[in-house]
Amino acid sequence: MLPVAPPGGASTFAPAIPLPTRPHVPPNDHVLLALPPTAASASVLRALRSEGVSVSPVADGIGVLDAIRTRDPAMLVLDVDLPGPDQAAVLAAVQAEAPNVPVIAVTPRERRAGLLNQLRGDRDDYLLRPFAVDELAARIRLRLPHGLPVEETVLRQGEIVVDTEYNEVTVDGQPVSLSPTEFSLLMALLASPGQVVRPDRLARDVWSEPASANLVQVYISYLRRKIGAERIRTVRGEGYVLEA
Repeated sequence: MLPVAPPGGASTFAPAIPLPTRPHVPPNDHVLLALPPTAASASVLRALRSEGVSVSPVADGIGVLDAIRTRDPAMLVLDVDLPGPDQAAVLAAVQAEAPNVPVIAVTPRERRAGLLNQLRGDRDDYLLRPFAVDELAARIRLRLPHGLPVEETVLRQGEIVVDTEYNEVTVDGQPVSLSPTEFSLLMALLASPGQVVRPDRLARDVWSEPASANLVQVYISYLRRKIGAERIRTVRGEGYVLEA
């Protein structure tokens, strides 16, 4: 369990969990967006993508640490009010685990003073809440090592082709009409092609409000009807795999 920060923030947190060593991997120009899972945060995610930022959401502090270790992001946007362990401890763990990853911390004004003690002046930044999306995009642009990344507009997985600029999907060369939720679900599966994606992760990535495993299962069935049932395999007790 990560420690809880004392009132007013802290400047000396050590990660409370062992952090495995790993070889250096160059950043992949992908941004983790760790904001509380609300409708407003979902709007920020969509707006950043429309600005050309390659970005994926993370719903809680444990998810941040998992993503830092498995996705090798180029940057982290971390809200200090994210659910889960105290974010002062999460930030310290991120800085120890991935010292080359810049962090933009999102904070209310009353927590700014305590937060400043934890930020690395040559690498990190902060943004007061509420903020404008274009300001966040500008700060990301300045901090990324290779500038603002541009997402590929056409994604392919076997005979599934997705044009993310126009939200158009074709399967076996034929256009497929998806609802916004079905499209978001397909995009979440496309983010990990050939890998098991757990229902709770799909719920976090697709729905801005908490979603049940049953709701995920219902929309998986909707998506199967449109792209082919054989293309989404169920791994019992684990999740779903998008097949080529």
